[in-house]
This record gives sequence, structure tokens and C-alpha cells, in this order.
Amino acid sequence: MNKRLKILLSGGGTGGHIFPAIAIADEIKKRFPDAEFLFIGANGKMEMEKVPQAGYKIEGIDIAGINRGNLLSNLGLPFKILKSLSKSKKIIKDFAPDFAVGTGGFASGPALYEASKLGIPIFIQEQNAHAGVTNKILSRKAKAVFTAYPKVEGFPSEKIKFLGNPIRENIVSGMQETMSAKEKIGLDKNKLTILSVGGSLGSRTLNNAWKENLDKLKEKGYQLIWQTGKLDYSELSSGIQLPASIQLKEFIKDMETAYSAADVIVSRAGAIAISELAVAQKPVVLVPFPFAAEDHQTKNAMNLVEKNAAKMVKDSEMKEKFWNTLSEICENENVRKEMSDNLKYFAKPNAAKEIVDEIFKIIK
Repeated sequence: MNKRLKILLSGGGTGGHIFPAIAIADEIKKRFPDAEFLFIGANGKMEMEKVPQAGYKIEGIDIAGINRGNLLSNLGLPFKILKSLSKSKKIIKDFAPDFAVGTGGFASGPALYEASKLGIPIFIQEQNAHAGVTNKILSRKAKAVFTAYPKVEGFPSEKIKFLGNPIRENIVSGMQETMSAKEKIGLDKNKLTILSVGGSLGSRTLNNAWKENLDKLKEKGYQLIWQTGKLDYSELSSGIQLPASIQLKEFIKDMETAYSAADVIVSRAGAIAISELAVAQKPVVLVPFPFAAEDHQTKNAMNLVEKNAAKMVKDSEMKEKFWNTLSEICENENVRKEMSDNLKYFAKPNAAKEIVDEIFKIIK
């Protein structure tokens, strides 16, 4: 390519939309160091902070989703949509990208819609097993839709490319041997170790489940790396006496070592979490967050459950089913091995590379 390559990206609202977009940008930048990048984000959302931190320029538009809790607050939404479409069009015309990539979130709708109207090739990366409304509409104009699951309802099947979610490079490169990872974080290398992760904010459901089952955990001699999240950490760290075999952490920075040290993992079923778990290939109990949009976490989890790559316990069934489901895995090495083997189907450690390969194959 003779002229300087220009790429437009849009995705945000949550880390699950932002970090795949940044990973795709990073992969393109590796190949074309002189390429110019521009993100379009929603004013007031976390992408306006995270994208510049990653070294990329971002322009904000005033857009929001439908507020189902307060319908009156939606009265100004049509005006916001028109305004965001108009601003997106101006940004895109001025920037003149060679192609655009959308990873979901409020801003990607107006940005990719206007890009497609201007004749710019658009691509979608959908993280979940259930497509959002915006991405379903945009998929009709997209050159390809990159997914983390082989079938995603609402997308034209001929456009789906099952290439996985881009995940942090350190997760792929940093996985270690289980026993040495246990020793590295101060645990007994010979004892079964459970990792519990509830997302960046933590999960009260998981925290309550561990509180209720602490005696059983101690009785069995299992070790636990327990990520509590910010909200519950101070109460749990001051309110409960814990043995050295239970490590309480507000946030886990070194996730690759935590994944490596675990024999079994308990997790929410966010898209990026599942993609990382598949690469870690450790047997997992998934507890989907029940209030995720269109219950997409349950749909994510079911894809793994159907392949016997995970067990699932609903939020509402934790009291009755959590400990028994977990014990079933902890007490049977053959079950753990089978689940780990089945997770390989969903493991896409080179997702960012393969997505970028496909984009350039198509635009050429």
C-alpha cells in the first residue's frame, strides 16, 4: 500500500468492547507502524479514558442506549441519535479511513452506519454468543463478522468467521506449569487450588457463596485464590479469619499466574473472561450475571456447557447447587481432564492476528 493506511475503530461502554478494539489496532500497528488510527467513542464512557491510555486518538459523540428503567429519560434519544450520526459523518469524512472496525457499544452504531453509507468497508467483531441489536443491523452491510462462537443468531451465516475474541497477550504468553505457579504465589503445590473471579468489580453472588462454604472448603483442604472486587473487599478482609490457604484479593493484576496456579476456576460468563478461560484450559464453573443485556452471559455459558467444556450454575440456584457442582469437578480428575480437553475447541490464542489477516485478505 503506497499511501498511509488509515483505520477507524469504534467500541466501548465496557472493557469487553474496548479491549478487543485496542488489540486489533495493536496488531495492525505491528504490521504498519506508520498507520493512522482514530477511535469514535461515547462521551462520558470508559473508552474516552482507556483508548488514549493505550496510545490512540479518540473523538467522542453524544450517544446513549435506551434506559429501560426510566422511559421518560428516553425522550431526547432520537435527537441524540441524529446528532451522533451527523457528528460521526463529519469525523469520518475528515479522517477518510480505508476501513472501519466495530466491536460493539453505543458509539459503534452511528460510526459504522455512517462509514458504510460513505462506501467504507466495515467489519464487526462480536464478543458474545448473542448478538446485540446494533451489530445485527450493521452485519447486513459488513464485509465480515468475527465471532467467538461458531453460530451467533442474527448474523448472516456466510459472513461469520469463528476466530475468537482478542485477549491480552500476556495471558497467551504467560501461562506456566501449575505447580510452579502455585509456589510462586505462596501456595502448596500439591493441594487442589480453586480460582474465583467475578469480573473487575467482583461478584457479590460469588463472594456470598464462598462465605457460606468456607467450612467445607477448609474441611476438604482446598486452596482458594479469591478475587472479591472493590465493593466487598474491606468487609471480607476485616470480617473473616482466613487460613494461609485462602488468598483474598481485591483485584488480580497477574492473571496469567492465577490462571496457571488454578486446578479449577469459578467465574462469571463475560465474553472476554470465557475467551481467556478457554486459552487457560482449566475446568470451570460458570455463574452467569443474570442482569447482562438480553441475558447474553447465560448464552455464552451454554455454548461451553453443550460441549461439556464447563458446568453452569444459575445465580438463583447458587445455594442449592454451587457446592455440589464444584465438588463434582474437584473430586474427579478424569472430569477435570475431559473438560480441559473440550475447552480447546473455544481456545483462540491468535484471534487478533487471524482477524487482521482476514481483514486484509478481504480488502485486497
